[in-house]
Amino acid sequence: MTHHDEQLQTVATIMRETRIAVLTYVSQEGALVSTPMGTQDFDEPGTLWFLTQRSSEKVQALVADPRVNVAYSSDSGWLSVAGTAQVVDDRLKVKDLWDASSGAFMSGGPEDPDNVALRIDATTAEYWESPNKAKGAFQFVKGLVTDAQPDLGDSGTVRL
Repeated sequence: MTHHDEQLQTVATIMRETRIAVLTYVSQEGALVSTPMGTQDFDEPGTLWFLTQRSSEKVQALVADPRVNVAYSSDSGWLSVAGTAQVVDDRLKVKDLWDASSGAFMSGGPEDPDNVALRIDATTAEYWESPNKAKGAFQFVKGLVTDAQPDLGDSGTVRL
């Protein structure tokens, strides 16, 4: 397995373990806005899928400026994915992505034309891998007690 493959595996693990991601985009007023989103699926770590409502301010802003960041946090680490968003008005894709959690946040079901898929095409992912809790606590204390820098896990940037 190559280093790049290992990095992709780390990125995918963090994504799988995170129930709610944070999507950050640029509002129509130019401000950064972050909103929680449930990742419905991802094709490798390079293409992320969410469900949202066409009538939302978020969709209007993404049509005007598709640049986004999606952040993940799990016991395995933290992840920051940069990319571009595209609204996908495909009933079959929306039905494929729809699950019980979708109905809790969106009305009308997958047939409702206001419910659309949001595709994020990632360009890079920056990750910080977490050591297990015991090792992490030991390294943190070691850094406090000595002048040695603690080993808090691997980090890196990977092109997707």
